[in-house]
Order: sequence, then C-alpha cells, then structure tokens
Amino acid sequence: MAGSMAMAWDEALTQYDFGPGHPLAPVRVALTVALASELGVLAAPSVTWLSPSPATDAELATVHSDAYIAAVRQAGRTLMPDQRFGLGTDDNPVFEGMHEASAMVAGATLAAARAVWSAGSGVHGASIAGGLHHAMHSAASGFCVYNDPAIAIRWLLAAGAERVAYVDVDVHHGDGVQAAFYDDPRVLTISLHEHPATLFPGTGLPGETGEGAGEGYAVNVALPAGTADAGWLRAFDAVVPPLLRAFKPTVLVSQHGCDSHRLDPLAHLELTVDAQRLAQVMLHDLAHELCDGRWLFTGGGGYALVQVVPRTWTHLLAIGAGAPLDPVMETPVKWREHARSLTGETAPLSMTDGASARYVPFSSGMDPADPVDRTIMRTRSATFAAHGLLAHP
Repeated sequence: MAGSMAMAWDEALTQYDFGPGHPLAPVRVALTVALASELGVLAAPSVTWLSPSPATDAELATVHSDAYIAAVRQAGRTLMPDQRFGLGTDDNPVFEGMHEASAMVAGATLAAARAVWSAGSGVHGASIAGGLHHAMHSAASGFCVYNDPAIAIRWLLAAGAERVAYVDVDVHHGDGVQAAFYDDPRVLTISLHEHPATLFPGTGLPGETGEGAGEGYAVNVALPAGTADAGWLRAFDAVVPPLLRAFKPTVLVSQHGCDSHRLDPLAHLELTVDAQRLAQVMLHDLAHELCDGRWLFTGGGGYALVQVVPRTWTHLLAIGAGAPLDPVMETPVKWREHARSLTGETAPLSMTDGASARYVPFSSGMDPADPVDRTIMRTRSATFAAHGLLAHP
C-alpha cells in the first residue's frame, strides 16, 4: 500500500471526557494508540507525528456560531448547563475545560488536514480522536461539541481544494457534516448508517439529498437494523465507489466510527472487525485512484471500548501507514494486560473476528425481496442521476 501517514496526537486529546459512565470514554482512544504502538504501526518509517494545537476561535467559527463557542467556553468554566446550546444533556454533559478539550480535537483534525494538503499528494492524515460528526452550527449533539470533520473540510476548501468527498461509515447518520454543506456542490457527503427509525439522530433518509446548488450532493444509505457484513459491504460497494468516481474529489475525508460492530451496545448492525477493515482498504484504494492519495481519516463512534475500537482503529492506522496488519495475528500480551488494568476486561486474543468479509457486488443484479437491495435502490434512485449515473445495476 502506497503513501505515508501524518499522525496527529497529543495526550491532551484524552481530556475530551464527559465523565464516569459516559459511553464515549477516552480509554478507547488511549487503548488504540497503545495497541498500534505495541504492534509497531506507529514506529513505521512512513509515519510522522504531528503535535496539534487547539483550534482557534476563528477556525471553529468557520462552522460554529460565535455565541455557541462562547457558551461552550463558559460552560466548561462554570459547569452550568446551557440547554439553549445542547450543553448539559445526558448525551453532552458539561465538564471542566470542555472548550479547550473540544478545540484540541478540532485542532488535531486540522493539523492532519494541513499535512495532507501541504504534501500535495500521497500523504494520509490521521486524527483518531476526531470524527465528532453530530455537532451542529449552534448546538452540541450526540457526544459531539465541535464538528472537527466539517471544520477540516472548510479549511481544505479555503486552502484550494476544489472538491472534497466525505464518507461516513459510523452507525449513526453523519448529520452535522451533512448540514454544514447541504447546499454546497463542492462537498459530496455520503453516510452509511442504521435506519433512522431505529437509531439516533433520527435523520438520514435517502430523500435528504441536499438543496439549491447542493442538490444531489448529500447521499444517505439507511440500512435496516440487523444488517451484517455481506449486506453492508454490498451497499458500500454499490454506492461509494461509483459516486466518488463520478465526483472526482480532490481530497477524500472519511469518518470511521466502528459502532456498526455486532458487539456495540448502542446500535443494531452486525458487522465484524473484518468487514470494517475491508471498508478501510477500499477507501484507501479509492483515495489513491482518485485523489493522488490525499486521504484524511478520523475515528468517531464506537462503544465496545476494549473488544472492538482498538482493533478496528489500529487496522485503520496500519492501512494509513501503508503497512496493513495480518488480521489473524495475535494481540500483544502486554497490551492485553494493559487493557485489563485500565478496564477490568479480558481483551481479544487476535486482530480478527474470524469473518470472511465477503459480499456479492450489487452489479450482479438486484433482488427486490432483499431489504438491503431495496435500501440501495432508494439511495441510488435519489442521487445517482445528479451525477450522470444509472440507478439500476
């Protein structure tokens, strides 16, 4: 696999912490970096380390309102809820230093975006603590305070990127990024997620396609609860590659929430680590095919803190570093002991779930009785014509 990787990391990123008992526990990120380090991924010659700085108010204001930024800063100082801005809810409780921690996450994704763009080609930017895709213009939502992918995309556009494609494989709809660019044809947003009838945030139907000049540039694949590897990968293959090839992005940005896994406690899809890894490989390859390797990727959701997140994101980092790991390799004993000391859980013994991650391409023909195929057709019917593509295989 070609390309080098710029890794944006600082221990301060683990300070994005909503407190004990909250699903978005920073230990998942710490364990990812520890596993990737133990396996030698982050010591590869292709990896450079970036020391991010917090995003400035001006950088945050490219996506968020001044009033909201001020409210986040104030809430992090007083620890007083401000329901006008979604601060102090069960999903987004206030915590000390909330603004500073959230700005650091945005700053890390910006640092990775700058590395991708300044290199010209062949560099992958990694912001594994990022992917906070639900944050809105003036509100926190779904564990997300500042929308780092949207902020990074705004920066890329301002820096000269003509077209940015954003692919979101989190189990939850990437609503905040979609909203930020809903009328902008320079940004193609594609989200594959569990159907909104059964999962937060209740949006992301195929009919949400953009508005004005952006009509057709918001793409939503709303998969039925219970969808497993073969169906999910079939949907990905049916929608993502043809749209990206038609759009011809200058830069590819992807969000890799791994809460689509069958062990995730907050959702209802049935993917394995192996299918998630295959999607990462496919996005990597598309970045090289279409964008001269310019690929910015982030983490996202994922609440099986030991069993899933570290393995899936370590695979992502290894692919980004150009040195993919053999899925059947064992996890290091030292890392397993570390995971147990931090969480009390028995960590997985290997980097695979033992799944084949195979699928039948949609191009082989549609089965009208299959709910995933019907989902694919709804999405393709809603958006493909805007890109000169045929909906039917």
